[in-house]
Amino acid sequence: MTRQRQRGRNVNGILLLDKPIGLTSNAALQEAKRIFGARKAGHTGNLDPLASGLLPLCFGEATKVSAFLLDADKAYRGICKLGVRTTTADAEGEVIDTRSVEGVDEARVEEVLTHFRGEIQQIPPMHSAVKHQGQRLYKLAHQGIEVERAPRTVHIFELTAEQLAGDELTLFVHCSKGTYIRTLAEDIGEQLGCGAHLSYLRRTLVGPFLEAGAVTLDQLRAAAEEGQEALDRLLLPVEEALAGWPAVQLTENLAYYLKQGQAVLVPQAPTSGMVRLFAAGRGFIGVGHILDDGRVAPKRLFLPG
Repeated sequence: MTRQRQRGRNVNGILLLDKPIGLTSNAALQEAKRIFGARKAGHTGNLDPLASGLLPLCFGEATKVSAFLLDADKAYRGICKLGVRTTTADAEGEVIDTRSVEGVDEARVEEVLTHFRGEIQQIPPMHSAVKHQGQRLYKLAHQGIEVERAPRTVHIFELTAEQLAGDELTLFVHCSKGTYIRTLAEDIGEQLGCGAHLSYLRRTLVGPFLEAGAVTLDQLRAAAEEGQEALDRLLLPVEEALAGWPAVQLTENLAYYLKQGQAVLVPQAPTSGMVRLFAAGRGFIGVGHILDDGRVAPKRLFLPG
């Protein structure tokens, strides 16, 4: 029995995609993968169809760092529609409550936002991908079923009211992974006493990456018309996903043993945490972590080329 040959070419690197509104993250990924003609690709965390913005895509060997980007901090700019609650806490749902926004001013907003900075508890929305007894919550929600959800701890590093214009409140949020901006908007609305839902959302940061470096699908298609080299120039090196991690330089001898799965002692290496591994003459070769005894152990290594 012959093994089926994989289709596509070997593409390695990270693409910062500006996902448009109306497209799922997976649909955006599949379109980018098709444009590149890539054999292997994955994204780094869902953006709802109604949201736009930064969606890092990992191609080839870069898929090995996608989990680290999933765990990275994120930043968003969103608009809360005050005075209106919906079934989904965003503009896609049906209106279930309307209230007056009279008395909601900038001072009141700032007072409320102080309660949502730092470590907070959130209850995941029913319209989310969280699983309950093996089923996604959004699938249960579509059946009209609501189940009890345990609160989760998330961290809001920065929460700023950028503008209050009538019944629209524009927020900037820098937060930990797992934060639901829809839930945040709804909870802020409740604290204001008028209710709210999220009417617009754009992701501006994922880990070390900013939206300023992102390219649209139209820009990708235009580059494809120039050829594969023009496309591949849009890719970032894998190690840029880990830009904030310390770098450990390995001699050829130490790199050999580490690639065999052995921990090695590297002079002047960090004393704890995760590190980027660089081998003499080869550049970036993977990810490691520091053991209790100070040795560097391999965590995830990358194929050459």
